[in-house]
Amino acid sequence: MTGTLRVLSAGPALTIQDLGREGFLAYGLTRGGAADVLALYEGAALLGQSPDLAALEMVGMGGSFTTDQDVMIALTGARMTAKIDNAPLIWNASHLLPAGAKLSIGGAVEGTYGYLSVAGGIDVEKVMGARSSHLTAGVGRLIRAEDTMPLTKAVSTKPASFIVPDGRMAGGTIRVVPSIQTDQFAQETLDRFASTKFRRDPRGNRQGVRMASDGDGFFVEGGLSIVSEIISEGDIQITGDGAPYVLMCECQTTGGYPRIGTVLPNDLPRVAQAPVGAPLRFEFVTMEEARQIEHRARADRKALTARVQPLVRDPYDIPDLLSYQLVGGVVSATADPYTP
Repeated sequence: MTGTLRVLSAGPALTIQDLGREGFLAYGLTRGGAADVLALYEGAALLGQSPDLAALEMVGMGGSFTTDQDVMIALTGARMTAKIDNAPLIWNASHLLPAGAKLSIGGAVEGTYGYLSVAGGIDVEKVMGARSSHLTAGVGRLIRAEDTMPLTKAVSTKPASFIVPDGRMAGGTIRVVPSIQTDQFAQETLDRFASTKFRRDPRGNRQGVRMASDGDGFFVEGGLSIVSEIISEGDIQITGDGAPYVLMCECQTTGGYPRIGTVLPNDLPRVAQAPVGAPLRFEFVTMEEARQIEHRARADRKALTARVQPLVRDPYDIPDLLSYQLVGGVVSATADPYTP
């Protein structure tokens, strides 16, 4: 018999996500899936399972949950406050969630998208080959309080573990390759784009993220008369006011704004996780450099299990600390160790 995960309370944007749907772009459906794909790989490494399994994506804050069977969980992505009953939890780590215990996940301390993975994955029915919700396309829905989700009958054999985060939660450098309209922009505009210090604008979601800056906009001659054509995740569109928009996992499939470049897939999680106001800058790389970067990124994802470390508990977080044997083997600093 499989168990269930019950939602006691839900944050404003709680959805089931996996790696998304491939092969439907021609039918008007983009990949969708997790905004921070790397977080799913990290959760899978902590639990010793496939990254293809579905998890809960939490935007800005989480919620509270309970389960009717003991299950190992992993918390990755944006760091949020978390505890099981009254015991605080370490983020980027796996923990045992006992049956009947209450898991509470609060607001984001760092980053935007947090992930709750469970051993065996969330076992909802697949739609077009994936379990992920794609709200802009009407696939799936937001998770609400009192919802229950079936869990696959699986027992993680890995003990509680920790993985060192890679520092993608606070903005930074975003690498891009030229796009179809890049050469239509003046070289001065491209140079200014690459040297501008941008900030994550409040206007951003799973469809796209606007970049704010203090200087002039980035315009191209005839930019508003471009015929609508296919676009994809990672494209950087320049809208009518000259502001760049980075298209994300639930973007539309066609558009008529000029594209100044395209973000490398490996750097999209950094864009997604950047909190409002976080500094961001763009760096153009060649297609050959991009291939090498992506090749290394795939190798790094495969090697994530090597970065998993045993989770060492902080004594301040152990409520029954006095029940442990802490003084065994104590010796005197002055007594003769050779005297019986």
